[in-house]
Amino acid sequence: MTRRTTDSWQGAAAILLGLLAMISIPPFESDATSIPGRGWSVAVFLLIFATAIASLIPMRRLVAAIILFAGAHLIAWLLIGSLSGNEGKATVSFGLLLAAGWVLAWRAATVLSSLKARTKFADYALRLLIPAIFGAWILILWEAATRGAGIPFILLPPPSAIGARLAESVGVLTADVRQTVFKAVLAGYILGCAGGFVAAILADRVPFLRRGLLPIGNMVSALPIIGVAPIMVMWFGFDWQSKAAVVIILTFFPMLVNTVAGLAAAGHMERDLMRTYASSDWQTLLKLRLPAAMPFIFNALKINSTLALIGAIIAEFFGTPIVGMGFRISTEIGRMNVDMVWAEIAVAAIIGSIFYGAIALTERTVTFWHPSVRGGQT
Repeated sequence: MTRRTTDSWQGAAAILLGLLAMISIPPFESDATSIPGRGWSVAVFLLIFATAIASLIPMRRLVAAIILFAGAHLIAWLLIGSLSGNEGKATVSFGLLLAAGWVLAWRAATVLSSLKARTKFADYALRLLIPAIFGAWILILWEAATRGAGIPFILLPPPSAIGARLAESVGVLTADVRQTVFKAVLAGYILGCAGGFVAAILADRVPFLRRGLLPIGNMVSALPIIGVAPIMVMWFGFDWQSKAAVVIILTFFPMLVNTVAGLAAAGHMERDLMRTYASSDWQTLLKLRLPAAMPFIFNALKINSTLALIGAIIAEFFGTPIVGMGFRISTEIGRMNVDMVWAEIAVAAIIGSIFYGAIALTERTVTFWHPSVRGGQT
């Protein structure tokens, strides 16, 4: 099966950007009188031209995607590699060549998104590959902008410097993650979510609690973390217990509000049917209302997964032992070690994404019957 790709504009745009780059060569100020510099620009342009033309020829979509993916990232590798020794000297020509590579990567993602996976593994691979391309080009453009334009390191270090710092500081980062995530975040998250769930069950059974807790929950949700955190440090000390207390406060009421709303989601017809079967209130709760509330409960779990990590890190700004992600960020920014700060931010982002993704996968397994899950399956 073949597919004509001439309806895409990205290939033509890449060729046009390459031509404009040729008009405005050299790519670096130091190459103004250098024949090798101009020859290198021509070689990159020929690669852009060949990739774009190949993508416009009628062929299988998978083959077109492979050509576009390989060509775009080879262009990026050549351009980033050429920055060595040319920091702060990039010209308009370099930017146009990079833009052409980005457009080809865009086209590769577009073609990949149009593919129909024949197996579940292929479907999961496509779902991961497309955002991976997007994320990779964010890093590529970031690297090119910071090094090519000569942005001061203290303002924004390039991803390569952050990656080097990550590799050099594995021991320190591991200790920080152990203190912040495996102690404060997990303890506070479990206690806060469990407490909110139990309180929601009680509030559902006792109207007085429901009318009293929900307004308080809305008020507590508006409390600033920077006001609560130092109070928790005074109450529970400088170790992880005070950070866990902050996480409990942040996660308790989102779980309470969402669970109460979920318990009310079961329809009257379903409840009447349970009564015709002579079901008790607890049987109705366990077999009807809790299953119906699962999408709401998992929504609270996903919201709390990010709130917990943010709350623990911010709480560590107000007092902690000499370890922890928040402690490291506040300390290293004072020492102007910006690459270490970004390394901690990167680790926090990765952990938060994994945490959220694990809950989302669990949700798909538990609520496989829900229309939102069944409608997204292929």
